[in-house]
Amino acid sequence: MATPRPFSRYEFLIAWRYLRARRAEGGVSVMTWISLIGIALGVMALIATLAVRAGFRAEFVDTILGANAHTTVYMAPQRITNEYTDDVYVVPGRIADYDALAATLAAVPGVTRTAPVVRGQVMATANDSSNVAEVFGVTIDDLGKMPRIVDPGTSVGSLEDFDRGIAIGSGIARELAVGLGDRIRLIAPEGARTAIGTTPRVKAYKVTYIFSAGRYDIDRTRIYMPMAEAQSYFNREGVADEIEVFVADPERVDDWTGPLLAAAGEGAQVWNWRNSSGSFLAALDMEDDVMFVILSVLVLIASMNITSGLIMLVKNKGRDIGILRTMGLTEGAVLRVFFLCGAFTGILGTLAGVILGVLLALNVDSIMAALNALTGGGAWQPEVRGIYRLPADLRAWDILRAVGLSLFLSFVVTIFPARRAARMNPVEALRYE
Repeated sequence: MATPRPFSRYEFLIAWRYLRARRAEGGVSVMTWISLIGIALGVMALIATLAVRAGFRAEFVDTILGANAHTTVYMAPQRITNEYTDDVYVVPGRIADYDALAATLAAVPGVTRTAPVVRGQVMATANDSSNVAEVFGVTIDDLGKMPRIVDPGTSVGSLEDFDRGIAIGSGIARELAVGLGDRIRLIAPEGARTAIGTTPRVKAYKVTYIFSAGRYDIDRTRIYMPMAEAQSYFNREGVADEIEVFVADPERVDDWTGPLLAAAGEGAQVWNWRNSSGSFLAALDMEDDVMFVILSVLVLIASMNITSGLIMLVKNKGRDIGILRTMGLTEGAVLRVFFLCGAFTGILGTLAGVILGVLLALNVDSIMAALNALTGGGAWQPEVRGIYRLPADLRAWDILRAVGLSLFLSFVVTIFPARRAARMNPVEALRYE
């Protein structure tokens, strides 16, 4: 007689019959359900956590790239020695022919656009309130190319009025209690030069545009001012502080550091978005790995219930095993029957976990909004986390990782009890029957 091939139909039928057996028939349905639910919850938590972490990183990076330059080129400070007193003065680096330098940098392969910028810090005051702000002097064309700044769904006002006033973040508008058409005073420490020294410059500007970049720190501290007005206000006539550079692939922005330095010439320095946020992104990546390991342990614990359930099943089915062996069932066939019992539980639990995890990830923002409403805003604090909502980004790779881990652990933990069943002596199993 030919030996049946492994994982034949009858092996699946026997395994499925054992799983459906009631307690009175020697089945372990309760333990099976406990194992299935545990695996499902573990996989659900793993998928949801990975999706939230991926979404948080994507949202964080998007808010950075949508309201900031990918990389910035500026000139190193210069040291000037007074020939009479030998005192050394540090003069900030300025870019005189900034239009020509911007055109040179724009010609570097992979650079999509450039924008000269004047930067300065001020104290913004209105309605007996004050706030420290950073002013960016840009042209209206360059400002119109910042996707997070000119988003019509989150901004108020018309960008066409930018040359007649300033654009401020929603956080500044909220703290100073101002709206469109209101005026705020900007106080710069380095203002007009007089015979007795430099006096602070104070000037009032009309608010013509209010934006929300999606990052708490940007909305609370940033002001945009027309380029010409910023040059006059900060004593930067005819010069710019830096050149903002935007590249085709922001994730690989480090690849442009060398070419940009070569194009900018002697004394140039480069600072990109990874330099300012790299440590935070590295912390997120490390946290992803740690969370995956921790949740993997939870899936392993849930999978261990399969082992205990199968051990009980083998003990209760000792008589059946003896009969099957005397009928000609091989050790390998018995091993595969009980392996399938555990595998069924792992597969069903994993499938349920994937469904629950995907549903949770797709609705996590709504769930967090409901929790935030119930707790009065304490569940999600944008001033701590930097962004206003909890996003989720379901990635196929993360789902495959969770599924692969769950199935691998489920299959591995079934091997020991399945081998124990296969090695059971049929004579000993039937001796007292």
